[in-house]
Amino acid sequence: MIAGTSSGVGKTTLTIGIMAALKKRNLVVQGFKCGPDYIDPSYHTAVTKRVSRNIDSWMLSREVIRDIVERSGRDADISIIEGVMGYFDGKSPLENTGSAAEIAVITESPVLLVVDCSSMARSAAAIVKGFQTLHEPSRIVGVIANRVGSEGHFNIVKTAIEQECKIPVIGYMKKNNDLHLPSRHLGLIPAIERGELDSYFDSLAQEVEKTIDLNRLLSISETNNLQEVENSIFHEDPKVNLIIAVAKDAAFNFYYEENIQLLKSRGAEIQYFSPLANEPVPEDADGLYIGGGFPEEFAEQLANNEVSKQSIKELIENGLPTVAECGGFMYLTKSIQSTEGISYPMVGIIDGNVMMQPKLAALGYREIVGVNNNFLMGEGETAKGHEFHYSTFIPNTEQVPAYALKSRFGQKQDGCVVHSLIAGYVHFHFASNPKLIDNWLNACLKYQQQKRK
Repeated sequence: MIAGTSSGVGKTTLTIGIMAALKKRNLVVQGFKCGPDYIDPSYHTAVTKRVSRNIDSWMLSREVIRDIVERSGRDADISIIEGVMGYFDGKSPLENTGSAAEIAVITESPVLLVVDCSSMARSAAAIVKGFQTLHEPSRIVGVIANRVGSEGHFNIVKTAIEQECKIPVIGYMKKNNDLHLPSRHLGLIPAIERGELDSYFDSLAQEVEKTIDLNRLLSISETNNLQEVENSIFHEDPKVNLIIAVAKDAAFNFYYEENIQLLKSRGAEIQYFSPLANEPVPEDADGLYIGGGFPEEFAEQLANNEVSKQSIKELIENGLPTVAECGGFMYLTKSIQSTEGISYPMVGIIDGNVMMQPKLAALGYREIVGVNNNFLMGEGETAKGHEFHYSTFIPNTEQVPAYALKSRFGQKQDGCVVHSLIAGYVHFHFASNPKLIDNWLNACLKYQQQKRK
């Protein structure tokens, strides 16, 4: 695991740089990301050419996390987990739930701690010492000094940390090295898909090779393999023969890979299509999944793509069991209004409008509870997920809620049920309760049977 003392300390840059450098050595590298994050795993995937996986110890059980890591990494030479926020930061300030520290323990991973050493010398040792002693076992086996001023500065920091903390400092990165990450938001996915960041990855790998001891990194990374989990929720047990259409392009690309894997494990065939390319829903689809992304950044193009809009609207009205999360939910409303006040007509199946906000509107974990019987969630059924969005939804009429959301702010009814659609801002992690996948596919099976009559 590559963890940090705080957010913004340089974990992602170092993680993808190390991944790229190890890939240059012809090693098979598997990436993971702690927490509910879609952006960082997209970098991992681009560098390693293997789909990076999210692991979260609040949303997922210990066994599911170990299962994901073991299954995904069993044919790799090395697995690299990027931490989240500071090493001990999670759901609560009082314990480690949801933190990188908890995941390091669950996955039995050695940890390299990234420390921002700008403007300090011996004090860096105090920081590392604190991280070592706050919780046992810390699993911290080495340090990378980030943003040092020079090699001389690095040697001062290294000497102090190794004397006081008894662990190696295996390398450093200089500050102001012009290798900052490109935009982590707008345009990221299309840039990656077009290969426009490959030269950046190469440059980053070269810098890592110069100043980080990769041989030492590999030696301290050697651990016993995790045991294969019995009764895996991802065990292939095809119960249905269904086609699930999934919207995937630069506007819609926020999906937990395990959500897709759970659908596949039950026998569903995934067929991708692009609303941004004005493609209709695949004609044989028995279900539809529209995930999150950045529809607001492509609002004008999406508004003009009538083939996609009409295809989606008609199929939902005709009973196609559909789940839409965040960006997908926004797309299915009457319109999206930009922060400049320009309104773009969307699919229109949900009677309300979305308004973009200049500030973050919602962020955090959510426990999801069924409040009325719908095809996805029965009364009282639960799952876990998260919200992250810069927009608000203004309904024109009263909505039938799809579920209740519990957070640190209390509980509220949320989402909406329209025809055969379950939609809302929350991103589900279906591995938190695979029963919801079974519910969804059972509804798809009924739809399939009705089509054939």
